[in-house]
Amino acid sequence: MTERDPVWFRPWLGLLVAISAAITIVFTCVTPFAAFAVIAAVTVSRREAVMLAAALWLTNQAVGFGLLHYPWTASTFAWGAVLGVAAVVGTLAALEMFRRLGSLRPVARNVCAFGAAFGLYQLTLFTAAAWLGGTDMFAPGIVSQVLLINVVTLTGLFALRQVVTGAALLIRRRRAQASPARLA
Repeated sequence: MTERDPVWFRPWLGLLVAISAAITIVFTCVTPFAAFAVIAAVTVSRREAVMLAAALWLTNQAVGFGLLHYPWTASTFAWGAVLGVAAVVGTLAALEMFRRLGSLRPVARNVCAFGAAFGLYQLTLFTAAAWLGGTDMFAPGIVSQVLLINVVTLTGLFALRQVVTGAALLIRRRRAQASPARLA
């Protein structure tokens, strides 16, 4: 799967946004932004990865306020903004790890990118919690659950990427086989 392959690119981004909406509905207050940051760093350009982080955050907010009925309070809006900043910070961290560790094997690079994305995402949220309140949400048990959701999501996204890559390859092959037939 290449960055700008028109066969898969737009559907891939749409699929990621749809998956993030579903996860937001299921887990209510946990969207695995670190997992999405890593899959974006692997599959799209830097600019597109940041745009995807923003789109995922907007989706999270739309689902939260529109379907889950988040309260319309200053605190909720402030936390919503913090989540957006943290999602972009996590994405930039994943992208930077990929840039710096380009010579590593993909699995090692993915693990490092995930660690950086998750760590900086959580640090951004914790820093905001020190100002807005809510540092109790960073108890080890809660952070462990969030980490697990991110790991499971990232594993699923990588598996989905393989399926999408295979489908795109199959489509290209079928088009290539059909092209000579059209010329005859």
